[in-house]
Amino acid sequence: MPQFHTLWTHIELRGPDEAGPPLQIGSPGRIGKPFHSQWLGRIGEMQVLPTHLGPTGVASLLCGFIAIEIIGLNMLASVDWNPIRFIRLLPFLSLRPPPAKYGLDPFPPLREGGWWLMAGFFLTAAILLWWVKMYRRARALGMGTHIPWCFASAIWLYLVLGFFRPIAMGSWSEAVPFGVIPHLNWTATLSVRYGNLFYNPFHMLSISFLYGSTMLFAMHAGTILAVTPLGGERETHQIVDRGTAAERAALFWRWTMGFNATYESIHRWLYWFATLVTLTGGIGILATGTLVDNWYLWGVKNGLAPQYRPAPGLPAAPPPEALKHMQDKVLGR
Repeated sequence: MPQFHTLWTHIELRGPDEAGPPLQIGSPGRIGKPFHSQWLGRIGEMQVLPTHLGPTGVASLLCGFIAIEIIGLNMLASVDWNPIRFIRLLPFLSLRPPPAKYGLDPFPPLREGGWWLMAGFFLTAAILLWWVKMYRRARALGMGTHIPWCFASAIWLYLVLGFFRPIAMGSWSEAVPFGVIPHLNWTATLSVRYGNLFYNPFHMLSISFLYGSTMLFAMHAGTILAVTPLGGERETHQIVDRGTAAERAALFWRWTMGFNATYESIHRWLYWFATLVTLTGGIGILATGTLVDNWYLWGVKNGLAPQYRPAPGLPAAPPPEALKHMQDKVLGR
């Protein structure tokens, strides 16, 4: 234990190679020869490999590779196979879903969304197979399955954006395109089309849990780093056998906030705050266009949003019924 430990110093341990506990008979072996990296040790553990893939891991990587190849080659084709333009324009390139005229047709022309459907199929398969791998590894190691279920919350939002909501809306064109800037443009367009997502209560919850997660993670990390010289990093031990680190951490938060989480409860707070970001976000997106056509008008009706007065010199805003009629006309309903 160093005599001087602050926010700007860290401990980097190096020991014998760790291969992990013995595997069950018939279980696929681990792959890769372990090695140590001092630079990776600055942000994590020094040892790299071995890893365990198994059949689901191999299948997940294969499906992911196929999806990335389909997306990447279509983007490269969109710039006439010019690698320089591909690199320069990569954030703006996209692979888009089928247009609205095809509805939920599972076999549109490849150049009109067929490639998007194919890439989405393989990417979804890769993500779901990786979830199965995580769940099985957790069970094999005798761990709880908290991590796979937290990951499932993120998968829920992914499926809402590209599968559940398009099916509920009756068209693959409602799905998100593959690409960085096109994805952001899709989000902005969705908000404009449906009366500003900021008035969506589930969007509010999602953002609250997102900001709350960052605050809780920073507060907890700062607390544990502050009491590390006192053995605070041994959190699991101090849950049941509170030592001076846990006592001082609790005392600090009682003195500064009047209340403190325990060494156990803070992790439950963090888990649920992070999990609920994507869980509530997915609910909000799924309700957009299916249950609510205009979140601003919904907010006015339910006392959440104010009915804004017209600016001087501008005509009065049309009543909500007229806005609804105009929106239906624009959306072709």
